[in-house]
Amino acid sequence: MQNKYDVTIGLEIHIESKTKSKMFCSCLNDPNEKTPNINICPVCMGHPGTYPKINEQAINNIIKLGLALNCLISKCTKFDRKHYFYPDLPKGYQISQMNYPICQSGHLNIGDKTIRINRIHQEEDAGKLIHEKNESLIDFNRAGVPLIELVTEPDFNSKEEVIAFAKELQLIARYLNISDANMEKGEMRIEVNLSLKEKQDKELGTKVEVKNLNSFKTVEKAIEYEMQRQASLLNKGEIIEQETRGFDEQKQATVSQRLKKESHEYRYMPDPDLPILELTDKRISKIKCEIPELPQAKRQRFKKEYGIDDKKILEIFVENKEFGAYFEKVATELLEWMNAIKINETHYFDLIKLACNYLTSDLIGLAKGEVIDFSHKIDPENFAELITIIHKGDINSKIAKIVLKEMYDYGSDPSHIIEDKELKQIDDKEEVRQIIKEVLASNKSAVLDYKKGKTASLQFLIGQTMAKSKGKIHPDKAKQVLLKELENI
Repeated sequence: MQNKYDVTIGLEIHIESKTKSKMFCSCLNDPNEKTPNINICPVCMGHPGTYPKINEQAINNIIKLGLALNCLISKCTKFDRKHYFYPDLPKGYQISQMNYPICQSGHLNIGDKTIRINRIHQEEDAGKLIHEKNESLIDFNRAGVPLIELVTEPDFNSKEEVIAFAKELQLIARYLNISDANMEKGEMRIEVNLSLKEKQDKELGTKVEVKNLNSFKTVEKAIEYEMQRQASLLNKGEIIEQETRGFDEQKQATVSQRLKKESHEYRYMPDPDLPILELTDKRISKIKCEIPELPQAKRQRFKKEYGIDDKKILEIFVENKEFGAYFEKVATELLEWMNAIKINETHYFDLIKLACNYLTSDLIGLAKGEVIDFSHKIDPENFAELITIIHKGDINSKIAKIVLKEMYDYGSDPSHIIEDKELKQIDDKEEVRQIIKEVLASNKSAVLDYKKGKTASLQFLIGQTMAKSKGKIHPDKAKQVLLKELENI
């Protein structure tokens, strides 16, 4: 299929905005509320005689996202009623935006590719349908929650590009603190518009929409299935129907929901209860000043400032803001320790690399995979001190892991742990030589094997030396002294 057809994909992404109250009423916006139909009122339930009021924070949130994605912000915008009838829509219409979205003509660079953003508009969410056995129940807690809809141009040509964009968008929303964008909670939902065409054709193929995909894995599977389904139809000379489809998790397949020729006429009309919204330059400038360093800028800075070129390590720091902030505190403290104990500044990047390795492997391992700000467990100054101790060769990696666990469990100072538990590395040559003599005397058969050419015996003797010294002799030094002593036997 890949050799015969080109795939073209556009996205529609819905993100629930993080606000104290709903979009047009004072009901609590709480995505974690478990009790159904508790955060509702006559306004969000569409009772006669009620009037909506625009949520200022929700508007600020969408402007912030628009600015982060290089959009033009409309100075004058309005809300419209989108009419359709479905059980989870209590008003019989959804307040949305048709002709004058708040954000237009943006873009986001993913690698070397620019993904164009057609528009980002503000609307309200619908309720939630819960299907149980032979009945369907409705929870209206989500009805009226501020919902941001982002529409891209059809600029994607693979599932990999789609996932990379969606993950970056999720990350940006979190950095801006406008949404947690948890897909498993429905705070971010993706709709894929996909078409195939033969490589020589200039015109795009017939578009099929796959709605409400609620995980990155599901998005990937839906794209894979839909590409194969459409290619199979085209290979048989059949036409692609323009339709809306959903993804069936049990069948792992897209399923038809409705043909576009059967689609609803939404009968858009300006909402008569909501005023035209004018956005001043002053307001937009103020919001722009609130935008923090975004993921792409952070990646570039971490590469330049800290010399981090390992993509996996870099992404751990970027994807987990608090953990990245903890690393930066450690990096600052490393400079202080380097100055205090006279480590040449040319070794800074060596210490940074060492810190990165212990942070992203050993420390996260102690937390059983949880990636957080570890300040409450290990003070950044203490962590930096441990890294300088390791760098100086005062302890080896095995001892370092023991010390780090003590620090993690009890918040202790590394130098105190090393002193109290007598963990400092043995550097005295005569002391090392004496320990190795005792090892050789206790393992005469291994010594004979080595003399007969069985080199594996050397590793055994190194292990015995490490065990006898309780890991306090560096393996390289143990090997060096062992070889010398074995020559004399």
